[in-house]
Amino acid sequence: MSKTPGRTQHINMFRLTSGALLADLPGYGYARVPEAMRRHWQHFIARYLAERAPLIGLLIVMDARHPLTDLDTQLLDWFLPSGRPVHIMLTKCDKLGRQAQAQTLARVRRALDERYGASAQHFGVQLFSSTHGVGIAEVEAVIAGWLGPLAS
Repeated sequence: MSKTPGRTQHINMFRLTSGALLADLPGYGYARVPEAMRRHWQHFIARYLAERAPLIGLLIVMDARHPLTDLDTQLLDWFLPSGRPVHIMLTKCDKLGRQAQAQTLARVRRALDERYGASAQHFGVQLFSSTHGVGIAEVEAVIAGWLGPLAS
């Protein structure tokens, strides 16, 4: 993972202490790459999400200042038919004031409910800041819940 958008250009796998794998997919939303590369990533990620049977959930990292872009909703649309859970981390929340954080969280939840209806119940949404340690325990609990007995 890198601070520069577009650095993740392949699937990077991370083995958790439980033995489970976490796959970091290319983040093509803000990447400064040629359009052909961006289209390749879109096709590749759509296939990966649709065909990768062992996936147990999708963790989406969104900038809290720019959540639910067209690419974010496209990613959700690709994954939704799987019926597997989705958890959205609204990163860089430390760059927003407390009121703006609460408004962003409420706005994202409302937009998910409006777009996905009952399916939005499969979505978790949280504020996150790696800089200030906000939301780390929450996302760890979500992942542990997905892994079930593997997390022990």
